[in-house]
Amino acid sequence: MNTQTRSNFPDIYSILSQTQRLRVSDGEIKPVLDGCSNSSKLLVLIWSQLGDFDNLEYAWWLQREKEQIEARGITIRAIAIGNRNSGVKFCEYTGFPQEWLFMDTRAEIHAFLGLYRGLSIQFPILSTSQKAWLNLMLMCAGIGSPGTLKEVFRGYKGDKKAPQLIADEEVVKGTPLPSMKGSFFKAAGGKGFQRPFELATLRLRNMTEVLSNWNTYVPDSSYLTQRGGTFLFDSEGKLIYEHCDRGILGFAENMSNPLSFLYK
Repeated sequence: MNTQTRSNFPDIYSILSQTQRLRVSDGEIKPVLDGCSNSSKLLVLIWSQLGDFDNLEYAWWLQREKEQIEARGITIRAIAIGNRNSGVKFCEYTGFPQEWLFMDTRAEIHAFLGLYRGLSIQFPILSTSQKAWLNLMLMCAGIGSPGTLKEVFRGYKGDKKAPQLIADEEVVKGTPLPSMKGSFFKAAGGKGFQRPFELATLRLRNMTEVLSNWNTYVPDSSYLTQRGGTFLFDSEGKLIYEHCDRGILGFAENMSNPLSFLYK
């Protein structure tokens, strides 16, 4: 959603400029927008639990397009649900800079900004954690999570509108499958675009990483269904683009090229 103004909604930049959270790099409580005043553009990412595959995938795209982002003078800050340990682990795995990442243990900023809490059916008897898990499973099946199943299938069938994700000489490791070179996907579907099973393989690697370190990535399962959002501001703090997630694997308006909004 590209927007200029929204009625009956809080001033997002004003909220963020007054927000302080724990910074992963040093464990100190700092203003989230500290050091952002001279940015030509400011990209603020409100992420869900760091074990959420959406965030791992988002960070992968940011790393992939790091040079273009730097060349355009775009400053990045992110607030995610969790603690410092989850933040450190996430940054070690994804390469996302620790000084850009802030932690919100109770998803307060998500509530302030009115972001989608996810499916929240109140099942009797179950604990808060159990309710969150069951609602998450329903969202993975597409209930209360529009577009999720379509996006899952896109990861398997390929996407000629998306760029090639794995270079021919790159070796993919860290999955239950044997290590494989990117040329495998070339043989299976061609080159120059997202081939069948290419994205699914990257997602499998992320899943393996998270499940192997679950308690670190997800210290509190109460917020499993909480969704995030993307906000881009100009040099004067004016909101020039936003995307509020409505479901799992829906972190971008254009999932074929999630960062395309930065270059318009």
